[in-house]
Amino acid sequence: MAADDRPQIYLITPADFDPDTFPDTLARVLDTSEIACIRLALAGTDEYHIGRAADALRAVAHERDVAVVIESHLKLAERHGLDGVHLTDGARNVRAARKELGADAIVGAFCGASRHEGMNAGEAGADYVAFGPVGDTALGLGQRSDRDLFAWWSEMIEVPVVAEGGLTADIVAHLAPVTDFLGVGAEIWSAADPSAALKALLKPLG
Repeated sequence: MAADDRPQIYLITPADFDPDTFPDTLARVLDTSEIACIRLALAGTDEYHIGRAADALRAVAHERDVAVVIESHLKLAERHGLDGVHLTDGARNVRAARKELGADAIVGAFCGASRHEGMNAGEAGADYVAFGPVGDTALGLGQRSDRDLFAWWSEMIEVPVVAEGGLTADIVAHLAPVTDFLGVGAEIWSAADPSAALKALLKPLG
């Protein structure tokens, strides 16, 4: 696959990690693969813990000119000097996030498998729309975002699209021609060597 046609990699952190040790793991991934953006996706409501993680990730990522967005927490994005926010509720808060963070911030929206929700998010000013899961999962409603959705979106809509959730090497090969970004997270972090796991996952891209 030609470099110009390859989807870029959008890295998603684990839902829980140690801010003292994970940045070293992240740095190794960033130093061995080209990453376009990182999403800080910590679960929970511990503001101090999430803030520490944000500072640690920002230091590693910005040193390598990689953008960092945070899942949902607008105020923490501003406070910790992150590049934007990833909204998990579709188009609902895109306009508010844009108003809060300004024109230069990254505002992304996860829209499940809903073409309609994705279009609304794009019209509201989202910089990208994410659809997923693209692989089999028992989580959530279990509704899978299929290749037809990405193919239609890529042909009809200019807003960049992210494919995420349950990626495998076969799915990477299947979706690569019709998505702008591959959202990679849980697929690699449980491996002994996340850098090697990422390379294996992306092998179909050449």
